[in-house]
Amino acid sequence: MNALAVTAGTIRRIGSHLGGAIGLVIVAVVVLSAVFAPLVATHDPDALDVLNRFTGPTAQHWLGTDHLGRDLYSRLVHGASVAMAVALTAISTALIAGTLLGILAASLPARSERLILILFDVVSSFPSLVLALAAVAVFGPSTLLVVIIVAVTLIPHFGRVARAQVLTVRNAPYIEAERLLGASSWRIVFSHILPNIAGPLVVLASIDIPVVITIEAGLSFIGLGVRPPLASWGTLIYDGYAYLSDSKLPVVIASSALALATLGFTLFGEALRDAVDPRLDGER
Repeated sequence: MNALAVTAGTIRRIGSHLGGAIGLVIVAVVVLSAVFAPLVATHDPDALDVLNRFTGPTAQHWLGTDHLGRDLYSRLVHGASVAMAVALTAISTALIAGTLLGILAASLPARSERLILILFDVVSSFPSLVLALAAVAVFGPSTLLVVIIVAVTLIPHFGRVARAQVLTVRNAPYIEAERLLGASSWRIVFSHILPNIAGPLVVLASIDIPVVITIEAGLSFIGLGVRPPLASWGTLIYDGYAYLSDSKLPVVIASSALALATLGFTLFGEALRDAVDPRLDGER
């Protein structure tokens, strides 16, 4: 019950400002569309109707059709499912692995800690797109590969924040009291350290969601991400760009959806950061 009250209070603080309210609405629309895509979509996203190519918005096709007569609205909704699946899977993997490595780095002797930090620096030195190009050249394009690449490149991001947070709280009086009472290291980590460092990490994860959505769309646009006929915002933009002389509607719709989703998650992440930061209480 206490957790529900805290969550409700955080959502109220997010929605109390214009930017946060806009972000919250956009995020809710994208997430609900992704979760309920089969129910929200009006057509099979892969159904072809070449006799009705590039139709404008109609009662049957709300946003028109693409170069193969496929319903753009339905493909857009299913594209939201792909974007959210990739983003949430990659960020969850990076969050768990990065948090564990960050806690481990803060707990190990200085020499071992240095090795983990060097590993973080090595991984961070490779941009996601460059690493994706190298991996695709070896293994071929796939959605799983996109998730793995994005997760690996984000691990140092979470690891450094987790390490810094652990270094801040590990000498707190309540932690020292637990040690004096004979609590094991595992109990201290999972019962006290993790709950106290989870807030900044969750905020960081929410801010990274639009980054991952953009990376997935970019890789799919150049043919290195989601493979056709699976709907993705990146492939929708590419298909629209390839037939730009026939109709500008597909590329405008797909690009607008990507831009709005990125804007919404960015506004939501920044509002969430402000809502959980106690230093901003006076400003609120």
